Amino acid sequence: MIADRFPPDLGGLARSGARIAGSLARSGSQVDVLAYTKSLPPGALQSYDAGEVDPAAAGVTLHRFGLHANLDFSMQHGMNILDWLHGERDFNAVWGHYLFPAGFMAVLFAEANHLPSVVSARGNDIDRLTFPPGDFARLIWTLGRATCLTAVSLQLARKIDVLLGDVRDVEVLPNVVDTDLFSPGPPPAGLRAELGIAEDEAVLMFAGELREKKGLPFLLECLREVREERPACLVVIGEVRSREEARLASFSTEHPEAGRRLIVTGRLLDQARVAEHLRLGDVFLHPSLWEGLPNAVLEAMACERIVIASDAGGIPDCIEHGETGFLIPRHQLHRLAEAVLEIFGLPEPRRLELGRAARASVVERFRPKIEEKRLIEVLQRLLRESPSTPS
Repeated sequence: MIADRFPPDLGGLARSGARIAGSLARSGSQVDVLAYTKSLPPGALQSYDAGEVDPAAAGVTLHRFGLHANLDFSMQHGMNILDWLHGERDFNAVWGHYLFPAGFMAVLFAEANHLPSVVSARGNDIDRLTFPPGDFARLIWTLGRATCLTAVSLQLARKIDVLLGDVRDVEVLPNVVDTDLFSPGPPPAGLRAELGIAEDEAVLMFAGELREKKGLPFLLECLREVREERPACLVVIGEVRSREEARLASFSTEHPEAGRRLIVTGRLLDQARVAEHLRLGDVFLHPSLWEGLPNAVLEAMACERIVIASDAGGIPDCIEHGETGFLIPRHQLHRLAEAVLEIFGLPEPRRLELGRAARASVVERFRPKIEEKRLIEVLQRLLRESPSTPS
């Protein structure tokens, strides 16, 4: 597997890579992952059991490679590492986790060595390459030459159909969530006080890296507007992208009282700790402009949180509006606070019913066992459709 991000990197892309690599390993495959990182010197390589950084990837060998200043040089050096690994391992297949650079490199390496390849579209990777300054020619070459294509949502699969003329079968492999770990229940005693949340405050919640793409301006405006009606805070489980710090500073200057009620936890590497924080939330917000199928939404639903999200990407695949959560069209995200206040106005039994329905939907459709079964089917198809691969 070639992955753009992999634990200890944060985010859904990294976590899905670890989960899929671990599932393939548990199915009996020997799995090596090459992942780029900025945390090592350029060209440096570290190899170790991926289970050391994420239990979901136990049994997978992770090779972390320090990025060079130029991406083209990083990719060329990465191909050298893949050649060396192939000599050591004698690979049977290559998986590109995200379209560029991982998917492109996976197909290029596979073609050069007469191996079958999988390319997995995960989020906004299709859009980034389709429109300028994206490389449309490279996108079409990668999609057209991969042996198998997977997408994390129905919307992404449809976009691939549009680009290729509906001539390829695209396997939809949604993200999944550990419903034993992410489950309902009371948050730990003292966590509310630890975060500085007042007893009378409603808790709005977001999880992930807070940035423009994830609806940062709508979240800030929502916090300000809700606070005009009742005490509230916004808890960000994760971090704020560094380039957005100026925007936050400007918001805090213009609205100091609301700015003081933005609580950022920082990195939470322990997923059990993430689940504990999710249980604090009264409403989980995910107003993304572009998406694949966000892990954070599934995890919040599994914890019986009421989710208000945009209709971006695969979010409508997992939320049935008014039944398991609420969807806001992307052109209506300025009305996020209005939706939040409507939720707070619902009777408590109705709010509990929505939370239970959200969890039931995730348990039924987005469990790891479902993904593992589909992965085995993809692997079997991959080897079956590659005449050069020994049976």
